[in-house]
Amino acid sequence: MKLYVTLTSPYARLARIVVIEKGLADRVEIVEAKTRTADSPYYRINPSGRVLYLVDDAGVGMEDSQLICAYLDGLDGKPRLHRPASDRNWAYGRIEALARSLCDGISVWVREMHRPETERSPTVLAHEVARSQRIADAFEAQAADPLLQGPLNMAQLLLAVALDTARTRGPCDLTAGRPQLATWLARLCALPSMRATASR
Repeated sequence: MKLYVTLTSPYARLARIVVIEKGLADRVEIVEAKTRTADSPYYRINPSGRVLYLVDDAGVGMEDSQLICAYLDGLDGKPRLHRPASDRNWAYGRIEALARSLCDGISVWVREMHRPETERSPTVLAHEVARSQRIADAFEAQAADPLLQGPLNMAQLLLAVALDTARTRGPCDLTAGRPQLATWLARLCALPSMRATASR
């Protein structure tokens, strides 16, 4: 299989973490895609040009981080990072959705900052900073939740990647002044899969 990524995408990082956590490194080749360039050969592989993109052993491609991470997690028939669809655990779903919202907002902020300075929207930047601060406050209050402290899951990975992206390439360190969240993130960032996929 081939997993097409950009090394700065937090969503591609999530899939790369899943590859490591599930022991798939010998089965999934990580390929850095050339995006946002005219006539990139990558567009013949994925016409939308988005990353991440997985081409499976049969040559069938799929896009979307949630789909790809769930697919990789379930390859061995023993998914451990995703909740089964029949599991009506709304508390978990709320945590994962809030972590995804944080990751989405930080990604918007990073993309906006890559635009020429004269084309950036101060309104969009301010909105995403304020939203990230509110969500970080919510996670500071929830850091001891068993769903964030228990066995590794996608909600934890989403939150860790979002917070690490905010700290390294985003608006700020969202754990500053939030000691519970800082302790939580330090524990997650110590995972070999997090260290192996950290931005360089």
